Amino acid sequence: MLLAVASLACSLPATAAQDDAETALRYRVEVSAPSEVKAAVERSLTLTHWQTYAELTPEFLDLLIAEAKMQATDAVEAAGYFSATIDAELDREAAPPTVKINIEPGLPTRVTAVNLDITGALLADAPDAARAIAELKTGWRLPEGAIFRQSAWLAAKAAAVRSLAAERYAAARIVTSEAAIDPETRSARLSVTLDSGPPFRFGALAISGLAKYPADIVRNLATFAPGEPYAAEKLDIFVRRLNATGYFASAQVAIETDPAYADAAPVTVRLIEAPNKKITTGLGFSTDTLYRAQLTYGDVNADGNGLRFDADLRAEAKIQSVVIRFTLPPQIPTYTDSFPMSVQRTDIEGLRTKDIMLGWRRQSADPRDQMAYSTAFYYSQQMPINADYTQAHALYIEIGRTGRARAELHVEYQSCRRSEQVIDGAFGRGIAQFAWWIPIDRTTQLQLRAEGGAVAVNARHDVPSPLLFRTGGDTTVRGYAFDSLGPREGDATVGGRYYALASAEITHWFAPAWGIATFVDAGNAADEPRGLKPVYGYGVGARVRTPIGPFRVDVAYGQETKQVRLHVSIGLTF
Repeated sequence: MLLAVASLACSLPATAAQDDAETALRYRVEVSAPSEVKAAVERSLTLTHWQTYAELTPEFLDLLIAEAKMQATDAVEAAGYFSATIDAELDREAAPPTVKINIEPGLPTRVTAVNLDITGALLADAPDAARAIAELKTGWRLPEGAIFRQSAWLAAKAAAVRSLAAERYAAARIVTSEAAIDPETRSARLSVTLDSGPPFRFGALAISGLAKYPADIVRNLATFAPGEPYAAEKLDIFVRRLNATGYFASAQVAIETDPAYADAAPVTVRLIEAPNKKITTGLGFSTDTLYRAQLTYGDVNADGNGLRFDADLRAEAKIQSVVIRFTLPPQIPTYTDSFPMSVQRTDIEGLRTKDIMLGWRRQSADPRDQMAYSTAFYYSQQMPINADYTQAHALYIEIGRTGRARAELHVEYQSCRRSEQVIDGAFGRGIAQFAWWIPIDRTTQLQLRAEGGAVAVNARHDVPSPLLFRTGGDTTVRGYAFDSLGPREGDATVGGRYYALASAEITHWFAPAWGIATFVDAGNAADEPRGLKPVYGYGVGARVRTPIGPFRVDVAYGQETKQVRLHVSIGLTF
């Protein structure tokens, strides 16, 4: 009977499609079931595909109803309900006739036992085997007490294989798996045995897709050497490094998992090169710097050997800047050298500045744990309203490290000129920045942020303005104008030698693209540590996820100024 229905399902729709004039429903389908299974049952029914079939016969409809009961049973069991009562009947008195499917799922089946085991070469190393089994049990995604669902069962097994194969044992696989279901006791006993296979070591790179760049560019970014033990994380970091260069539109890296190659498994690198040149323009607005227009040009192969050239022209109501950067191809051991140059003019909170910077920067390739060393020469003019004009220059030497939390250490030497005096000496500058994202539930998250910095120098006038600190605005302390927090000189807010700020924000997403946030910010900038009296801003905001990034609207109250400010940021790039 089921084979006959399957045959009809393959052959009859073509006939139904030819009868365009007959669109009336031959019958309706009603599913009565709890929400936890109703949607799954409705998706599983082929009964709904035949509602407008013009050649429908009573016998064929009976076959469809019988099949619908079996499909509903499969869907309910996949959701973890193995003792469900399912009825399907046709109400011929209704207009049109109605197929009513009533489901009482009963109580769900829950996992009562989990047995995980490992065989293979891993057992030869008792400590590693014990650790691997412990990690499998800790990370098992369908633990005792959970409702047994088919999708969760499949996902748990796949995750177990990935966990074992993530380090050394790339050919790990499931040997046996069983879910013993007892409908009477509504229990599921799970058993999985995995074979580790042999331990793998990296072999040589097999690179394809290169036409414009030498293979050494790819090899210099590799996170492993031939003969090293295999680890999936090293491949992931390798891919991130390749994508970060800008040379490639696509990068795929995979190890050969045939156990025959375990001692020196080839690593296949498939690349698609990106276009050399790119021009982008942008328009934006924020309540910090008001309107923004931006033009950028990039060439990732300016000299035919991987030299990158980037230029960025930005014009905002309060800031105008030109930045040019040359970046050399990555070198062994996976570091990159760049040479930035910039000219910037600002007019913010009564302080006008003109700044020039020439520099060199060397940074490691992995953005998740990145070391950076740089040297830059700054020349700065500061023109506060109703205060003395000053100028300063400095040779700036920086050492920084950026990880999952951001922390930087800066050490500089500077030579400064103020008025007609020349002052030579050394000063230190340090910045630390940290951020945490803590999920409260599936739709709510807490974001915590803290940062601070200090410049060890006798007088701030001896330091170029880009190396001093001001705060306040959309991304620092909301409720206050952009860079309005800091020491006062004349009628201007100028940079201070110290700053600190902290923020706590809870965002609740009540729809996939729409959220609401509440926040508290605190911070300030000053010339002395004792002057770092925090000012507070707090409020609420709206969040919208868009293809061009988040759209943020915040209404914040500045406790110090007793004013309410609107903070808006949105951007568009095309």
